[in-house]
Amino acid sequence: MIGPSPIGSNSTTSRAALPLALGGLSAGLLASACCILPLALALAGISGAWIARLTALAPYQPYFLTVAVVSIGLGLWRHRGSEAACLPGSLCASPVYRRSIRWILLAASLLAASAAAVDVYGQLNL
Repeated sequence: MIGPSPIGSNSTTSRAALPLALGGLSAGLLASACCILPLALALAGISGAWIARLTALAPYQPYFLTVAVVSIGLGLWRHRGSEAACLPGSLCASPVYRRSIRWILLAASLLAASAAAVDVYGQLNL
């Protein structure tokens, strides 16, 4: 193959944002599992006795929030850093890929922020 390869030295940089974004999204889902997820499932019409068991994850919520914040922060850092290092025609140069990473990071941020807000609001004793 003549010319620069689309999978070059920056392939780890271009693909590192996706696992971090998905890790932040999954940690955000786990952090919201005790409080927000049962409410969302009930609003969607999904119910059952198993939903009450999701409250068993409440003691682990700070750990899940920490993992979510670190993953989201590193994902944003990798996403912004890979923008300048992208080779034309590579995966990280694709607008669809970059947009999907941004949406995943936004969803993870909203989930983590809402889980933290529910936790803080619950401790206010209003």
